[in-house]
Amino acid sequence: MSDPSPGSTSSTAQIAKQAKSNLALALACLPPERKRDMISFYAFCRVADDIAESASMSEEEKEQELARWKKCVLSAEAPGHSVLDEVIELPGKYGFPRAWLAEILDGVASDITKLRYETFEELRGYCYKVASVVGLCSVHIFGHTQPQAREYAIALGYALQLTNIIRDVGEDARSYGRIYLPLEDLKRFGVTEQEIMLERHNQRFIQLMDFQYNRAISYYREAEKLLPKEDKDSLVASQMMGQIYFEILEKLHAQRYPVFEKRVRLHSFRKLFILGKYLLQGWRAQRRAKAAGMPL
Repeated sequence: MSDPSPGSTSSTAQIAKQAKSNLALALACLPPERKRDMISFYAFCRVADDIAESASMSEEEKEQELARWKKCVLSAEAPGHSVLDEVIELPGKYGFPRAWLAEILDGVASDITKLRYETFEELRGYCYKVASVVGLCSVHIFGHTQPQAREYAIALGYALQLTNIIRDVGEDARSYGRIYLPLEDLKRFGVTEQEIMLERHNQRFIQLMDFQYNRAISYYREAEKLLPKEDKDSLVASQMMGQIYFEILEKLHAQRYPVFEKRVRLHSFRKLFILGKYLLQGWRAQRRAKAAGMPL
């Protein structure tokens, strides 16, 4: 996809089709209307991220564009942009705060200039904005019924984002000069920033990554405990995402974190198996809802 610009009018469906992501795969589990709205929300997150990472815009231009997006989502004023025009309708439709969309944009905007995180608490604040708030918006669109589902979304968001950070250590350092791993953790295990930038894969690095792995696992376990049984049917897509990323994390751990050599992925057949499992669960849930006269 070409770099986004203020005048970009790429359709949300086109953006979702072009982006080969696990989230796009998970949307296949949803009823048609919720799927369309999740595609709109996904496109919002995707294009905002593309703005922050654009190679053709200056830092000032990127910050100005994301600030314009933030103004639009808070004011609910349609600017004639295909992605924004669709996403600003979602808070009113599904009953979540417009401020959540603004928080996502704030998190994405921090990637423009912030290259280091001193502590895990600081990193967790970033993860909350770019992942947990995405989860909060998503569970509303999915149609959760229990307040505890929001706590589930927050914990799962931390787990997914920490998995991303572990998987992408090499790419983030190589492409952006960025280290998301908290510097306090690097110091704890005697790993220097220079070693990360030079892609040094040694025993100290493995111990550092084991520490990150255990932290991420704790959030997966927390999310599993928090998932309300009453919302298991409506949150099929979230559960699918959780399983895919959990298995990526386990694969990273089993291979001892080859993050400087490759981007660890699940085999296509394994992803298709997971998709089939949750598609079946989603189909059964839709049949039960239809039989009970409930809205999909």
